[in-house]
Amino acid sequence: MPYCQTGKVELYYEDWGEGRPIVMIHGFSPDHRLMSGCMEPVFRERKGWRRLYIDLPGMGKSRYYQDIRSSDEMLEAVLSFLDIMLPGETYCLAGESYGGYIVRGIIAGRPEQVDGAALICPMIIPEKEDRKLPAQSAVYTDANFVEKLTKEQRDDFSSIGVVLDEYTWNRYNEEILSGIRLADEDFLADIKVRYGFSFPVDQEEFHKPGLFITGRQDAVTGYIDAFSILKQYTRTSFAVLDRAGHNLQIEQPELFNALVQEWLDRVGREGE
Repeated sequence: MPYCQTGKVELYYEDWGEGRPIVMIHGFSPDHRLMSGCMEPVFRERKGWRRLYIDLPGMGKSRYYQDIRSSDEMLEAVLSFLDIMLPGETYCLAGESYGGYIVRGIIAGRPEQVDGAALICPMIIPEKEDRKLPAQSAVYTDANFVEKLTKEQRDDFSSIGVVLDEYTWNRYNEEILSGIRLADEDFLADIKVRYGFSFPVDQEEFHKPGLFITGRQDAVTGYIDAFSILKQYTRTSFAVLDRAGHNLQIEQPELFNALVQEWLDRVGREGE
């Protein structure tokens, strides 16, 4: 299995394709399968991209991470990965939830190396009590299917899902829960004590092609807080999808794919 030694951690990663690099960063608790599950369909007919999927410390198959104590050090590990795997190169970034927070940390430190950024259900404010959030609610429930799940599965699915049917359950189970089951919960609880960076982000304008995709029913990170930083991202499209929550990539897959494709088109046209 491929690992990258970054000082305090060995990051597991998967390296797919050849061409312009794009680094995918998943959210807090899942692993790289969250990102490969939603991004690989985008690249099925799109050549010329090298896709790097990582497992953050304490998640997935990454190992020897116990000395990491904060989101600052999580970010340091990702920056080291970029320096080792893509020395002197520019790259695109895609981050989901906490991964979007890490992307903003990368942009704050080295904006000149980032050719474009896609933030999916991004975590804008680390402290959940300070976020502007809608109440959790399902827009659609296939009752016949949901009744076939165990009570534990049903409770978990309905605690975050907005579209509750067989398709979204299968993808949620395969792409998200599969990673959550591997997470080191004690380690992640310690990270949450220092969840926010020790430095401000979004202080300077970012002038490369960007994309914020948010869910109108997202009760985890919401959509209002992301809009509040949009003015700093001068070339960024902002989408709020109805019938979509914190798993919007599996609840609105066609719209998700179309928006990401268009973002990649804009990145590709830069410098023409």
